[in-house]
Amino acid sequence: MQLFGKHNNPQPSQRPGAPAMRRPGEPAAPATMAPPRPEATPTPSTAEAKAAGKAEALQGSKLIVGPDIKLKGAEISDCGTLVVEGRVEAVLDSLAIQIAEQGAFSGRVVIDVAEIHGHFEGDLLARKKLVVHSTGQVSGKIRYGKIVIEEGGEVSGDVRSLASEQAATSVSAAPDDAKRAELIGIDAAASRPRQAFQK
Repeated sequence: MQLFGKHNNPQPSQRPGAPAMRRPGEPAAPATMAPPRPEATPTPSTAEAKAAGKAEALQGSKLIVGPDIKLKGAEISDCGTLVVEGRVEAVLDSLAIQIAEQGAFSGRVVIDVAEIHGHFEGDLLARKKLVVHSTGQVSGKIRYGKIVIEEGGEVSGDVRSLASEQAATSVSAAPDDAKRAELIGIDAAASRPRQAFQK
């Protein structure tokens, strides 16, 4: 029924179970909200997890040294990829280096992956992989996890795989019986057990 434009039917907000509407001048009713649920987030607790997180953060960061640029005497860190199109004399500790055909790098590099199209001279440690393309020239003290050299690519200097480097270190660290005996001051022949020969 309608009387002077007013409805006798309750408004949607006045229906049982519906939230009540506040009239001007009335205090607001206290809100009841469910407390937020804590989300299960893994917490990295090892150095490996932290290193993986840092590598992930560096993945997108890239420094490009253009073709007409010389960068000298720098220490470059926290750089995901260094792209060398010009000339760089620096120390680099990062994830990847890419030296373009006209690019040149001299200095010391500790890296996961190195791709050389141009010229590298110095100390290079490629923990995972070193790729020397057909136009690439690499010289100096070179250590690598794996190596790929395209036909025409040049590598010279003290070149070793990390596996052979570790093997050489462990062999030189473990002296033979005679040296070991000499180190502790006994006769090596006397220190060996005698074997009985059977006929």
